[in-house]
Amino acid sequence: MNIIAHGNGPALLCFIGFLIITVGITVFASQRTKSASQYFNAGGQISAGQNAFAMAGEFLSAAALLGMTGALALNGFDAILYSVCVVASWPLILFILAEPIKRLGTFTLTDVIAWRLAKQPVRIAVGLASIPIVLLYLITQLIAAGGLVDLIFGMPYLPAVTCVGVLMLCYVLFGGMLATTWVQIVKAGLLLGGAVVLTAMVLAKFNFSIFALFRAVSDTYGVETLAPRPSHGLARWDTISLGVAMTVGALGMPQILTKFLTVRSAAEARRSALYCTGLVGVFHIMVLLLGFGCLALVGRSAIGAAGGGGNMAVPLMSRLLGGNAFFGYICAISFSTTLAVVAGLLLSAATTFAHDIWGGVIRRGRRTNEARVARIAATAISATAVVLALAFQHQNVAFMVGLSYSIAASANFPVLMLALFWRRLTTAGAVWAILVGAGSAVLLIVLSPTVQIDVLHRTPEEFARLWWCFPMKNPGLFSIPLSFAAGVIASLLRPDAEAYSKFADMQQALAVRRSNAAVGSSEESFALTSSQVH
Repeated sequence: MNIIAHGNGPALLCFIGFLIITVGITVFASQRTKSASQYFNAGGQISAGQNAFAMAGEFLSAAALLGMTGALALNGFDAILYSVCVVASWPLILFILAEPIKRLGTFTLTDVIAWRLAKQPVRIAVGLASIPIVLLYLITQLIAAGGLVDLIFGMPYLPAVTCVGVLMLCYVLFGGMLATTWVQIVKAGLLLGGAVVLTAMVLAKFNFSIFALFRAVSDTYGVETLAPRPSHGLARWDTISLGVAMTVGALGMPQILTKFLTVRSAAEARRSALYCTGLVGVFHIMVLLLGFGCLALVGRSAIGAAGGGGNMAVPLMSRLLGGNAFFGYICAISFSTTLAVVAGLLLSAATTFAHDIWGGVIRRGRRTNEARVARIAATAISATAVVLALAFQHQNVAFMVGLSYSIAASANFPVLMLALFWRRLTTAGAVWAILVGAGSAVLLIVLSPTVQIDVLHRTPEEFARLWWCFPMKNPGLFSIPLSFAAGVIASLLRPDAEAYSKFADMQQALAVRRSNAAVGSSEESFALTSSQVH
């Protein structure tokens, strides 16, 4: 297709501009990535401000810009639950996890969970649980990217998704964490800037009156669009389940939490979490306005006709308000959002396999080239994600992210809380908590209407006759308590005196290092002082 002739020249120029910038970043990073530490966590040399934008770039995915606005436009106020829960999760990350993860972790989340436990069983369990989390999240980003490329260039979905998969793989193979971090920083700046401009353009249509915007929506679609609809029975419990999973799921997403390992100290980790909380909160206020702006200006029927479960609402509105030039800019931002997030996801999954499974379990700590293994793993994971993205092509990406968060909330959140705050957790308890949480969440998703009706295309009547199916779309309300219960019961049945005693060592290490940080000492100086004392 001749892109220029079809009026999408600005879109092409924006895409080319972003690709030139990110390829330049990747080339620069590849020249500085010489060791495993530099490849996996950028050598711990990222500042708090840079890390805040990188985490925002990781957290504010295609689901935020495209999926949540589309869900608001199609479903009304009920879809705001995604935004509320996402924003609520960040204070929890700030006050509970930022400092312990930086002080106890090295490359992956497994380092924190297994600090006082037997390393190999925990590494295997975390590696297995990470597969569905990463794959579901990757699928959502590829769906959004495929829809964007199809909308702009008319490229069929399969080659569009394949091209995105190849591009994201290049960032990870050659640049590692340093390139991924800077791509996310650039993307976060573009995303926040584009959202501010687009929000201003929407409000300008209503004389910068939010009330006028809401009035226009209620006049066309009814006042019930602006209020939560009453729910009963299973629908109410499904909503509660989604809210719980979205709130605590972020506390178990490995690609987000490992960002705390890229900064210099625990104080920098706390500051980066604080800054990111503000960025995420401001962005989701704009998402609310953009969602209702799409509904008022583009219309529900036009958004639905564009396909993708509402994912194309913002690109359509940007073309309506700013013409092809601004449409190209917004699409380039959306595309950059996808690339940055999938690069971070892919690197997190590859790091888990290379460091935890290959280096820790298969090689048993013997010297090996973990960076090379990570590159091979990244290639296999990206190919799998592209194939699975075809089956979920017409799903709303915000909803798909909710499923990924449900698995993370079930597999990683309970064991992380138990590892940090419950003295009696044992290796058996950690392994059972992870496997039961992840397994039950995946099983309930497979048995839910999401797979049985939307993917396997059973009719609602057929689904209702299947007694063994799970009637809710979100499993978190059941799988999270199951994970906690499995961890507690297994720990009590198989007590471990060594893990029990190491809990005190862990708390003492955190307290001593916190004290050193308070008087301005770096963690390196603490290690030196400790060695001199002993």
